[in-house]
Amino acid sequence: MSKSHTTRRDFLTTAAAGSLLAGLSLRQPLRAQDKPRHAVERLGVGSIGLRYQGSVIANKAAMYGDIVAVCDVDKNVRDTAKAAFGSTPRDFEDYRDLLARKDVDVVTIGTPDHWHTKMVIDACRAAKDVYCEKPLTLTIDEGKILRDVVKETGRVVQVGSWQRSDSRFRLAVELVRAGRLGKLQQVDVVLGKNAVGGPFPERPVPGNFNWNLWQGQTPDLPYIEERSHYTFRWWYEYSGGQMTDWGAHHLDIAQWAINSLPIEIEGSATYPTVENGFNVAVDFGVTYHYANGVVLTVSDTGRNGIMLTGDKGRIFVNRGTISGAPVEALKDDPLPREKQSVYDFDNLDRPERVGKLDAIINHMGNFFDCVEARRIPISNVDNQHRSVSTCHLGNIAMRVGRKVQWDPETERFVGDTEADKLLKREQRHGFETV
Repeated sequence: MSKSHTTRRDFLTTAAAGSLLAGLSLRQPLRAQDKPRHAVERLGVGSIGLRYQGSVIANKAAMYGDIVAVCDVDKNVRDTAKAAFGSTPRDFEDYRDLLARKDVDVVTIGTPDHWHTKMVIDACRAAKDVYCEKPLTLTIDEGKILRDVVKETGRVVQVGSWQRSDSRFRLAVELVRAGRLGKLQQVDVVLGKNAVGGPFPERPVPGNFNWNLWQGQTPDLPYIEERSHYTFRWWYEYSGGQMTDWGAHHLDIAQWAINSLPIEIEGSATYPTVENGFNVAVDFGVTYHYANGVVLTVSDTGRNGIMLTGDKGRIFVNRGTISGAPVEALKDDPLPREKQSVYDFDNLDRPERVGKLDAIINHMGNFFDCVEARRIPISNVDNQHRSVSTCHLGNIAMRVGRKVQWDPETERFVGDTEADKLLKREQRHGFETV
């Protein structure tokens, strides 16, 4: 390892705790994408979880650093990832072995939801900065713990809620904040249906797959192929269905525009009863009342996207369009670019990008910019904990089947011990978050 790389990593490690908040200054560093680097000066990236989205973010991170290590509990996935990077990275089955490497400066995490919190915590305590996929947590209480660890360690953590770096969604929030819709009154979000399926057969664990390690904190159950890889999201043990899958995107944007937190939630749903089948809610809906008076509805039926309604107009935004009279009015009355910023350190100086693969370029670039500057990124632990908490609150309201009152200050339900029990889950011995 070169002396210059060692010096750079040591600087990032020692500067982290004291410089993160101090970095919220007016100094604007060169963007990561604009900084020419010698190979030995590039950050070393370790990528954990490399199927589906994990491979996408690893490739985007490779624009800004060198992939020096890869990790996945599926050897077939691991071998494919290793072959994809010309630097021939080291490969690991256990992420803790990757975190122990001194040539890893930052990590990307693309694992299923139930691993996110523990891996981010372990990475922060190993003095790594982290880009972690959404949703950030499996439970609300996990987010409280994670928030404290990030503050304690001073690490930079970017969550993969990349719609914040998509110019369409960004414009929608800016229009609301600029008063172009008048006073915001209601936001309606459509997420789409949860998958229904099963019963699925129990099978022998494939020789290439560490099922025990994949399960992590969740209950130790017989191997069912459909529990793992992409379809994990339709099992409550590992995820929260569309409420946390699409919700971590759309509810994040909605709440960014609302600029408040929910205090009352009411949900309804039916649940499958098929043994060894998908078990997240079907035919679901949630209504949130926010502290500032805005009402947010979530439905599984209709056109996927976000409708924002004010007393002077409304706009609709999704991954294909942004439309409405306030958008059309921009031709004659554009938003001043220097006044558009709705967050401290974001992508205003980058080319406008739309769509998943392009927007992640900006999102990953923002992460690497913040790693260098020791700044708080656009999708940080604080705002993403609050966004995914809203998703979890919807699932909890559906599970108890009645209206619940929420105190966003204490992050507990008001006089509701039954609902409070759902703020966390029992974790399997040896895989506890802390």
